[in-house]
Amino acid sequence: MKKQLLCLWAALAALTATAQEASKSDAGNVEDRVSSLEKDVQKLKKLKISGYIQGQYQYGQEDASLKVGNKSNENDDKGFNRMGIRRGRIKFVYEEGIASGVFQLDITENGVKFKDAYINVKDPWIKSMALRAGIFDRPFGYEISYSSSRRESPERSTVFQTLFPDERDLGGMLVLQAPGSSAWSALKLEAGLFAGNGVKPETDNKKDFIGHLSFNKPLGEVVTLGAGVSYYYGKVYQGTQQVYKMDGDVFVLDDSESNLGKYAKREYMGVDAQLGISTAAGMTKLTAEYLFGQQPGTQASTKSPNSDKRPESPTYVRKFNGGYAMLVQDLGKLPVSVVAKYDWYDPNTKVKKDQIGKVDSGTGDADIAVNTIGFGAIWNMTSSLKLTAYYEVNSNEKSANLEGFDKDRKDNVFTLRMQYKF
Repeated sequence: MKKQLLCLWAALAALTATAQEASKSDAGNVEDRVSSLEKDVQKLKKLKISGYIQGQYQYGQEDASLKVGNKSNENDDKGFNRMGIRRGRIKFVYEEGIASGVFQLDITENGVKFKDAYINVKDPWIKSMALRAGIFDRPFGYEISYSSSRRESPERSTVFQTLFPDERDLGGMLVLQAPGSSAWSALKLEAGLFAGNGVKPETDNKKDFIGHLSFNKPLGEVVTLGAGVSYYYGKVYQGTQQVYKMDGDVFVLDDSESNLGKYAKREYMGVDAQLGISTAAGMTKLTAEYLFGQQPGTQASTKSPNSDKRPESPTYVRKFNGGYAMLVQDLGKLPVSVVAKYDWYDPNTKVKKDQIGKVDSGTGDADIAVNTIGFGAIWNMTSSLKLTAYYEVNSNEKSANLEGFDKDRKDNVFTLRMQYKF
């Protein structure tokens, strides 16, 4: 009997030991899985995904240019309307240590395009410097880098749409700004070298310089003040030997063979200012910018280079100016803001009205100045959802020498936009 009990005890001891070993092994596996999951979660925390969608309806008079749908009007003597996705952005930011990578897409009914693709590296020592390389917003002025999801007017001003198509460029930039605890943190310097061809492939050996020095600081709890100065210096390839420059109110031809393959100077100066005042009536925001300089273009256009091919048309060099002023007023505690904006662009400051289009002057449609008065309202339905209604009264300079511009064109536009941001 004793031998039987002893054998039973030995068997139970062996089973217990085996169970304990199995238990330890299972616990170890669980710990490994938990550790692996924690590592995956930490990686996911380094990835941030954001974006916004702008569904839009527009109505324009017969000569208007709309931003969604087919831009051409099927009825020459009637207004027309279009609907579509103005912007469908999704942005990925992965940050680890001192470096981050940013990639942003624009998805609409017209297809998928990339908007941003860049690397940003911060200095780990004095924490006052960063280097950025890739495709990103050009550091000129205020409105270019002010996100379309936050901007109160549906589009950027005409001068920026013309001089900075797509707002972005391929390049490298240095950013200098002291930490928030420093008295110098209100100052920020952005300066870099860029391809000068927008988001299209670079087509020449020249690099353009862009710099922006800005100041932004709260003055107490009521007032916020911002200001900045910008400079752009670049070159545009001359695809022929014909280069036209203004002399008085006419273009004069320089037909030297040496012009072919050389570069015309592209130079802009700009100033910007922002003022915010918080009162019982709500936030009041005033924003303004002024630009002037020299723009090489063609006879038909003053738009900056944005093509995968070098220019093959004669070069026309013009002096220009342009800018905007905008007022945004919140309506007390209501989730509603009203907006009023004036912007203008004069592509050739050397000629006015009936001077444009004169026989043998070389001037034409591209030398006509334009301006826009816009007004509307924004309803912030939730923190993520807002509705914008905006009307633009577009006016053009008139010249008796240009068909279609001998009177003000009928090109006013109404925009109704719903935006969801996540």
